[in-house]
Amino acid sequence: MKRPSARAGGEGGLLAPAAERNKHPILAVLQRVLPERGLVLEIASGTGQHIAHFAKALPALEWQPSDPDHEMHVSIARWIAHHRLANVRPPIALDAGVHPWPIDHADAVLCINMIHVAPWQATAHLMAGAGRVLPAGGILFLYGPYRRFGQHTAPSNAAFDAQLRAVDPRWGLRDLEAVVDIAGEHGLGGPEIVAMPANNQAVVFRKESGTDQ
Repeated sequence: MKRPSARAGGEGGLLAPAAERNKHPILAVLQRVLPERGLVLEIASGTGQHIAHFAKALPALEWQPSDPDHEMHVSIARWIAHHRLANVRPPIALDAGVHPWPIDHADAVLCINMIHVAPWQATAHLMAGAGRVLPAGGILFLYGPYRRFGQHTAPSNAAFDAQLRAVDPRWGLRDLEAVVDIAGEHGLGGPEIVAMPANNQAVVFRKESGTDQ
């Protein structure tokens, strides 16, 4: 099923305006925190705009897109083909809550704008899966809007939260402190928190040594 915010794109696959707006600031953080080489797994790749943009800018890394929605696989493949990317694997079906994941190792895991449009249990599943596939020192990168210390960080975030909960009461902006706590339960330390445009946050965890799941 097509994402509500996605539309047909003229250059490749589906086009989500939000992904076009945030792909450049996200890449600026990834260029600093990702390893120079290795495999990067993206959870909930959606249209494929992000992974195509990142893979083009960081060609020494290998990229694995994933999404539980097979319609998104078509869009992802079109973006890969459009940019002629040899460092992106074909998309795989991955639901964070289904164990085992269809991939058992990644040097970094990205998850952008997912956990607020999924039940809270999906965050727990994401952390558990990342804890299993990442080596010591591996990166888990999250991006999206969060509450801080029980409060929204902007009126626009409060309105967005209400909109999400009206669609599905299991959805909504998460308390970043609760996300950090559950990450720690799976050996993911830190985090580094980076303020991003439009009241979003980039959150960078590192897999701690001696915490194989």
